[in-house]
Amino acid sequence: MAEKQTILMTLMGLEIGGAETHVVELSKELKKQGYNIIVASNGGVYEKELLESGITHYNVPMHQRNVFKMIKSYYLLKDIIIKEKVDIVHAHARIPGFICGLLHKKMNNFTFVTSTHGVYSTKMGLRYLTNWGQKVIAVSEDIKEYLMKCYKVKSKDIFITINGIDTDKFSPKTSGAKVRRELGLSDDEPVVVHVSRLDEGGSATAAEVLIDSAYKLSKEISNIKIVIAGGGNLFKSLKSKADEVNRVMGRKCIIMLGPRTDINEILMAGDVFVGVSRAALEAMAAEKVVILAGYAGYMGIFNDKKLVDARDNNFCCRGFEETRVEPLVKDILYFFKKMPEEEKRELGAYGREVIFEYYSVSRMAKDCIEAYEAGLKDSASTHYNVIMSGYYGFNNSGDEAILLSMHKNIERMGDNINITVLSNRPEETKAKYGVDVVYRFSFKEVFNAIKNCDVVLSGGGSLLQDSTSTRSLMYYLSIILLAKLLRKKVMLYANGIGPVSKNFNRQIVKTVVNKADLITLREGYSYEELKSMGVSAKSFVTADPVFTLDGISKDEAYKLFEKANIPTDKEIVGVSVRNVKHWRNEDEFVEEMAYLCDTIYEKYNRNIVFIVMQVPNDIRISEKVHEKMKNPSYILRDSYSPYEIMGIIGCMSFIVSMRLHTLIFAARQRVPLVGFVYDPKIKYYLDKLQMPSGGDINDFDMDKTLEIIDDMIVNHEKYAEILDKSAKELEEAAHNNEKYLMELLKK
Repeated sequence: MAEKQTILMTLMGLEIGGAETHVVELSKELKKQGYNIIVASNGGVYEKELLESGITHYNVPMHQRNVFKMIKSYYLLKDIIIKEKVDIVHAHARIPGFICGLLHKKMNNFTFVTSTHGVYSTKMGLRYLTNWGQKVIAVSEDIKEYLMKCYKVKSKDIFITINGIDTDKFSPKTSGAKVRRELGLSDDEPVVVHVSRLDEGGSATAAEVLIDSAYKLSKEISNIKIVIAGGGNLFKSLKSKADEVNRVMGRKCIIMLGPRTDINEILMAGDVFVGVSRAALEAMAAEKVVILAGYAGYMGIFNDKKLVDARDNNFCCRGFEETRVEPLVKDILYFFKKMPEEEKRELGAYGREVIFEYYSVSRMAKDCIEAYEAGLKDSASTHYNVIMSGYYGFNNSGDEAILLSMHKNIERMGDNINITVLSNRPEETKAKYGVDVVYRFSFKEVFNAIKNCDVVLSGGGSLLQDSTSTRSLMYYLSIILLAKLLRKKVMLYANGIGPVSKNFNRQIVKTVVNKADLITLREGYSYEELKSMGVSAKSFVTADPVFTLDGISKDEAYKLFEKANIPTDKEIVGVSVRNVKHWRNEDEFVEEMAYLCDTIYEKYNRNIVFIVMQVPNDIRISEKVHEKMKNPSYILRDSYSPYEIMGIIGCMSFIVSMRLHTLIFAARQRVPLVGFVYDPKIKYYLDKLQMPSGGDINDFDMDKTLEIIDDMIVNHEKYAEILDKSAKELEEAAHNNEKYLMELLKK
């Protein structure tokens, strides 16, 4: 990033608090590195520190959810952005983020980045007051997960940083003598220090529990003192409570300091620190023993065994038991009465080492600069909005695999492409895969999505066919037609075409598909089918996108077998069957498949596992074959993700399948396969993969199929080598879909 770029930091206020200190330290470090830093907030005790560092501060009332103050803040910030020629706005907290988000949408002349220092409530519409900007900086991994889960922020747009600590300011070399004199504390009086902003639903919890602990602590240590620093909306009530405790005890045990800026000296005036987050890190930098206790939970005395968990939750104790009097008193008493001096020194030194390794201010600034650079690159790029229309959200693993493959491959084309998926179960699709979705049967949602897009992708999969129903065919054609009416580009993406049997349907397909700007087809049969219908639009044969998808590891897959109570003591043969009523007598088919499976079990000592590609449809036919068998077999009944099914198949000896994507999963995992043909697409890919066919589903040859399986078991490596070569070629062909899409986007 070029020097002297202007960065505007916006936050609610500058009173005592972890987020506030974070912004001050970040601003000072960025200023040192040559950036022009401006801060806007409601002001507070840290204004002076900013001004002393040469950083301009504007007073903007972003500290309340008050409509009039928010409107005032909007116009004040707008004037600041124009006057100071701001390049980047970095918002901290919900209200500043919301206001800056409105300005970004309106002005669109600056890069917008946000930071989240904790988790926010989504109740009573507060979700809609939240804008995470182009890029968001999270202070821990668990907050990143929270952003992805609760707000569906994309992983690529989230940057992890730390609460950078000034290790010169917070150091064991700093003296606490001045503060001890101010508070009338003798050198030998035991002192517990707590620092936080005392707001409702925040670290005030630890302060309150400390106050409640005073009686029990005083019984064991008669001259103990508790020093609490920080202001906030609970300060008055907590001070009243502390005063009452002091009155009952007949001495000033608890000292409420209110907001202070000399936190480094206050920490050094104490013996042990109780608290969380940034204040805990500052105490560690000062080589103080730290007891982690806060609103989100209680972790106790910090040591090397707690580092991983503490880093994961940003030293906030999220996910741990609540802070209570009993464990807190126990840990404080252990520190003063039982902990050896050597252990105190070791814990203090270890805490400072942790700060140097993980929490330096320069590291924090570096993380933020990476987010700024990504945001600037994002702002400078041409953005494209792409719609994916397919058979998504119907619990069909093959089509879900297409969705994931397409989405992953298009995302890799660049950060400037936004993808929206039309799904039958939008919430489920979004929750499972973290993609942007709209409900495919909401005309308003679909209309608005297409209206705001650059390209509609129809596919992949066999969407344009009438063997299932004419209604589904008309749905996909209507999406294409709507896109063209709205003057949008349309690409049929890795489509399988047909069969389209009815003459009327063939005419409509010809009329609508000829309006497409570009067509890629997953097999040659589809190309011939389109030409036979009179489609003359530009068309290319590529391959199914699923040839680019990866599966879970074998270790993870074996855990799924264990969970499903499927034994893995023998080699496993995977069998994938589907409804055959359209093509032949089901009872005859079930009997033949049961005989085939029994023969594999008895002759080759393999366990049979039925792979369910569409829940619940495939379960019914799998159960019928399973019940007809003389020997035991197993059914994968759960709704597994495509990644999981592919990983499961990777643990199998070979596959016997009717389903196209079961065959593709096997090819992707280099697991030999035998296919049964019910559709030309199956024959096409068996030929491309150079894998054997068990014959047509209407009349397959049992003896021939068993001969093939014999040969496959004897020459397993040969089949795997053939698959390796042919699958690589198809993977390369599948990636041509993205190349054609990029050409279309740039036209």
